[in-house]
Amino acid sequence: MVGEAGEQLGIIDLSKALQMATERNLDLVEVAPEGVPPVCRILNYGKFKYAIRKKEKEASKKQRVIKIKEIKVRPKIDEHDYQTKLNMAWKFFNHGDKVKLTLMFRGRELSHKELGRQLMDRAVQDLSEIAELEAPPKDEGMQIVALFNPKAAPQKASVKEAKETNTEKEQANG
Repeated sequence: MVGEAGEQLGIIDLSKALQMATERNLDLVEVAPEGVPPVCRILNYGKFKYAIRKKEKEASKKQRVIKIKEIKVRPKIDEHDYQTKLNMAWKFFNHGDKVKLTLMFRGRELSHKELGRQLMDRAVQDLSEIAELEAPPKDEGMQIVALFNPKAAPQKASVKEAKETNTEKEQANG
């Protein structure tokens, strides 16, 4: 048995331990039931539970909850709309969130899945500077889905700056 200040009281009979706890207006709590003999402690159980809850709250504050943000596009997306969607993805990555890029097909668009595949490959290439590809583009019926993780140190760049550097590279190469 352990006393209220943490001192060792030795092996004590259960009835005597309960009597000692009630005399001090405290509770007898079994701390280590698997021990031989089991370890009990005299303490204020309400304060004990409060301290445990407080520690759990502190631990949960230090945890980072990773959110998955979804961006939906269609195969016939215009260039400006595409850039807007990429800017949204960059913002999500800068906040440390994952991004699920979903390319949806409707009706006759399904007969031209290669156009959707090209668009998805382009998006993977454009996002490769700030994100790592967690799940490569995968056909799931009427849509193609890819999942991205932000890289360890997110850059504070925009899609326009990335596009400018890509065009500079292309002009230097070709």
